[in-house]
Amino acid sequence: MKKLLSLLLVGMSCLSALAQGNIPLLDQVQGHRVRFHYTYSLSQNGGAFKPVTDGSVTLEENNYVLEGLGLKVISDGITRWSLDEEAKELVMEKVEKEDLFTNPALFVGAYRQYMDKLRVNASGEAYLDVTLTLDESTQARFLLTDIVFMEPQGKSDFSLDEKSLSKDYVITDLR
Repeated sequence: MKKLLSLLLVGMSCLSALAQGNIPLLDQVQGHRVRFHYTYSLSQNGGAFKPVTDGSVTLEENNYVLEGLGLKVISDGITRWSLDEEAKELVMEKVEKEDLFTNPALFVGAYRQYMDKLRVNASGEAYLDVTLTLDESTQARFLLTDIVFMEPQGKSDFSLDEKSLSKDYVITDLR
């Protein structure tokens, strides 16, 4: 599960690299909050892509909220909180700034390799559909839709006060 979440974070962070028109992504993302919906699917041995999960990402500077796989992952760039509300579990971890697997905000600079994948549908909305080869038998497909660039809203949405959770929660602090 953790490997799948890490893979999803990397893929989503890669794909969060989107530009509208001819404006470079870094110009769009810096100073903005970006929100998008994602669909993640896998193909084994050349078979059809089978959905694994879908969800949403909100990204601002070095901060993000990723919702999918039944989890809500919140990061302020220093701490990452992985919250499973159904199981009533919270895992807190230190974010290593150089670790692209755990911080989608750091992957924004990789946008150039995906710019040729940007498409516009019939209604004029931009979307990104990228297939990545993970190994010789597995491919991952990421589809981003509903991409919205907003004004920054501050960092208060990108942290979690574990004391605000009910006493039913199992809290694991790995920091």
